[in-house]
Amino acid sequence: MTPTTSPTPSPAGTADGTTRSAGPRWLRALRRRERAVLVANLVAQIGIVVTGGAVRLTGSGLGCSTWPMCEPGQFTPAFHEATDLHPYIEFGNRTLTGVLGVIAILVAVLVWSDVRRSRGYRWLGLVPLLGVVAQAVIGGITVLVDLHPAIVGGHLLISMALVAASAALLHRSREGDGPATPTATQAARTTAAVMLVALVPMLVLGVIVTGSGPHSGDEDAAYRFALDPAHMTRLHAVSVWVFLAILLVLATLVLRRRPVHGPARRSVVLLLVVTLLQGGIGYAQYFTGLPVLLVGLHMLGAAVLTAAATVVPLNLRTRAGTDTSPVADAPARY
Repeated sequence: MTPTTSPTPSPAGTADGTTRSAGPRWLRALRRRERAVLVANLVAQIGIVVTGGAVRLTGSGLGCSTWPMCEPGQFTPAFHEATDLHPYIEFGNRTLTGVLGVIAILVAVLVWSDVRRSRGYRWLGLVPLLGVVAQAVIGGITVLVDLHPAIVGGHLLISMALVAASAALLHRSREGDGPATPTATQAARTTAAVMLVALVPMLVLGVIVTGSGPHSGDEDAAYRFALDPAHMTRLHAVSVWVFLAILLVLATLVLRRRPVHGPARRSVVLLLVVTLLQGGIGYAQYFTGLPVLLVGLHMLGAAVLTAAATVVPLNLRTRAGTDTSPVADAPARY
């Protein structure tokens, strides 16, 4: 007699090959749009930098006098003949924060509920939501302390960190959770890490330059930081040149390798183009007296540059794919 054995259930389904439910129908429908949600999250994180910049550049930081209400006992701005645009600009930024919060909740639900993915990836999916909550609180503190420049600057830097985390999350969503396999030399990967370190002082000095110049966010106290704007601008320019020099070294290390890993090459070239454009806008705004439009474009460029720089090191390696079969009770990966 030939011995019989019971079929062993695969991680992707039951013993008879059928697939187990991946949760409620709404979650399955949402998961089919996961990439669109993650793209929307990154776009909204960059967008909030732009609208926050509009608040600062127009001196609308106290357009709403209280928080979380716009005015005492009133959620929206009060309209009357003497009303200017400041309350609406500030309220518009707060409204986008609400939209971003909804997107962040969707991201958290999508990523954290996917037990097929590693715990590290799932924790990364919670960062946008935690960041939005933190930013809402910091935004309220900013109003309560009458736009203290350090709080305003910290508000922007946290937004940049959330842009970086959102870009990394979008990139990781296309990867598996297997061991990382390098696609570039050790020298290139080390240079990419150094480049990310150099990005931090460049962003910090950019914030200080804005806070010590005429677009510090308060029309009654134009120069919030007691620093020489020209001197701080020179320091910021030096940090940009250092970042660009490191990027050029990285580009040389990546592009001269044959065969060139496609994603690595594209991400380095994209970052180089964004950096050069951003530098051009920076010099243009300096020599044209800091027009509001160019300063706003520079803030947008800083967010785009942060996102582009974040994915460069991630493109210098690949990760093996994971089983993407819908499983409701598969063990989480670590």
